[in-house]
Amino acid sequence: MKNLRNFVIIAHIDHGKSTLADRMLQHTGTISEREFQNQMLDDMDLERERGITIKSHAIQMDYKHTDGQKYRLNLIDTPGHVDFSYEVSRSIAASEGALLVVDATQGIQAQTIANLYMAIEHDLEIIPVLNKMDLDAAQPDEVKDQIVDLIGCEPEDIIEASAKTGKGTQELFDAIIDRIPDPGGDRDKPLQAMVFDSVYNSYRGVIVYIRIYAGVLQPGEKLKFVNSEKTYDAEEIGILQLKQKPKKSLEAGDVGYLISGIKSSKDIKVGDTVTHVENPCQDIVSGFEESKPMVFAGVYPVDTDDYEELRNSLEKLQLNDASLTFEPESSMALGFGFRCGFLGMLHMEIVQERLDREFDMAVITTVPNVSYHVYTTDDEMLEVHNPSGLPEPTEIGHIEEPIIHAQIITREATVGQIMKLCIDKRGALKNQVYLTADRVELTFDMPLSEVVFDFYDKLKSLSRGYASLDYYTKGYQEARLVRLDILINGEQVDALSTLTHFDNAYTIGRKMCQKLKELIPRQQFDIAIQAAIGNKIIARETVKALRKDVTAKCYGGDVTRKRKLLEKQKKGKKKMRQVGNVEIPQKAFMEVLKMD
Repeated sequence: MKNLRNFVIIAHIDHGKSTLADRMLQHTGTISEREFQNQMLDDMDLERERGITIKSHAIQMDYKHTDGQKYRLNLIDTPGHVDFSYEVSRSIAASEGALLVVDATQGIQAQTIANLYMAIEHDLEIIPVLNKMDLDAAQPDEVKDQIVDLIGCEPEDIIEASAKTGKGTQELFDAIIDRIPDPGGDRDKPLQAMVFDSVYNSYRGVIVYIRIYAGVLQPGEKLKFVNSEKTYDAEEIGILQLKQKPKKSLEAGDVGYLISGIKSSKDIKVGDTVTHVENPCQDIVSGFEESKPMVFAGVYPVDTDDYEELRNSLEKLQLNDASLTFEPESSMALGFGFRCGFLGMLHMEIVQERLDREFDMAVITTVPNVSYHVYTTDDEMLEVHNPSGLPEPTEIGHIEEPIIHAQIITREATVGQIMKLCIDKRGALKNQVYLTADRVELTFDMPLSEVVFDFYDKLKSLSRGYASLDYYTKGYQEARLVRLDILINGEQVDALSTLTHFDNAYTIGRKMCQKLKELIPRQQFDIAIQAAIGNKIIARETVKALRKDVTAKCYGGDVTRKRKLLEKQKKGKKKMRQVGNVEIPQKAFMEVLKMD
């Protein structure tokens, strides 16, 4: 165990975590040159296409140190996006050290700080790494000062590296071995292990990734999952290399996988403790907090017969993505589906893509919204995730919405535009700190519902991709919110209902009607598109009817002949308006989401 090290790589988006992991795998000879490809650990097609890490990836490397000793290193590469910070928290819980990678051209960003605090809370040994030193735009001295201010280390503790060229890789390994403590833990005590991830395999059932804190695990032993109180036999155990590598035993300090014929995804909970049935450990491992979904949206199968299949797909996806939550719901317009909770808009997009690629499920997603606390006139509190779940306006005392504490780091030149963006989104400026002459940290309290849609995209475009955002929820605050309904031919479309602030309701209603007018195909009769608050219509657009020229074949003769044909057409249109219904195309749902 003295020669074992467990560590994570944490950083902001695009600061070079995955590339650094590639260099480390090559340096230790874990992968041959023939097998090598960039972003080696990102095994999802989606990750390679977008160039981002979505899942944390664990891999074991064997390293021969210059002093002749052999070391086993468990490396976990983590995502950088704020939507996947839950993945990072689980990886940190399974490690003793962290490589904090900072881009020498961009300096410290908001997500770097957030991940760093998470690592410090778990008492991890931090090794700062200054990456991208091969670029001409690198500013090593300035960025080193930022790192020293942030974590209080000595400037010589910071390792200068370039993941692209491989510079500094040897110094990095020396630092990992010298500075990161060995895992500790007693192999003679009863087995105590924590589940930090799991994945579904259609041939082997659920594969569980575990970190062992005490005791020894061997194949064939009877195991108990403490939270779900289920017992299983350990069929196969092993370590995580590029492919899973079976072993005869895993002991305290190891990170590995366990296959025990678990069929149902409900039996496994990330953060659960695994122990022996005969000789159980006394205390459970304190893992990490439950993730709290920030954004809720309805997910419905395009074909209503696929409802059960969608449930199975979501359950299997939840194994691999513990921050996804879902519960059944039904909608008048879309039939049966699920109300899903996501950590953010990117998370929602990724889940939708993964359902399509991995499970071949085509789904419709409704307008995302956040959860509100609604207090009735009798002072009873209801938690509402969906605008259609709101009580009647006369029964509502007041509504409280979730508030976030947002930290934005940006260049000085764009501070004015970003402040205006935040204030337009009903934000309140709390603090403004100059980190250097050119970099400012802005702190805002803002309603989460305003950040959910397009805030991140706008922030990036205003700051030319430079600004970074990190946020955490701060609680609930009273707000004057109203439910905005969309009626098509007098029929309410519940999938398009939104909760919005009273001051913005008219503008949003007007824009939604105009957008839908462009998207809904013309019929043989007029279609009225209306936006309403309660019984009050605040905006209206009309999709005009397609008009067939019924009088084309009628030329000459008395004008009454023409009138007769037009009257006949008029009656037909009136009847059609009474019985006709309008199918809203899926494209319309998606476009309304992207609406500015």
